[in-house]
Amino acid sequence: MTDPDPRPGTAPAPIAELGAVVLDCPDPRALAAFYAGILGGTPEEDEEGAWFDLKLPGGRTLAFQKAPGHEPPKWPAPGGSQQFHLDLTVTDLDAAEKGVLALGARPLDTDDRARTWRVYADPAGHPFCLCAC
Repeated sequence: MTDPDPRPGTAPAPIAELGAVVLDCPDPRALAAFYAGILGGTPEEDEEGAWFDLKLPGGRTLAFQKAPGHEPPKWPAPGGSQQFHLDLTVTDLDAAEKGVLALGARPLDTDDRARTWRVYADPAGHPFCLCAC
């Protein structure tokens, strides 16, 4: 059996490149607009309106897919999974908080003002963190 990476401290060649992070949601247009308000970019709709791509500055794509019957993740859920979350880096937590709340975010864990991060839910219920850089 051959070790795929015989040199300690080196990474194997990648198999793939990240194309997009895709969020299931009941209303892809609304969720794409929410994240465009936070991250910039312009949402692009597919022909059926069931998918939106948000091309972000820097070349990454955040996409939104219509999911009938969507059930948002639970947070916190010691007995369940939050599925994933986004860490969004900001320079001013208080100003960023005001901005995301104005766009429709809901606070999940924001009471400890001494921390360098705060947790919110987007309008479809996905958790995300604002993290001070």
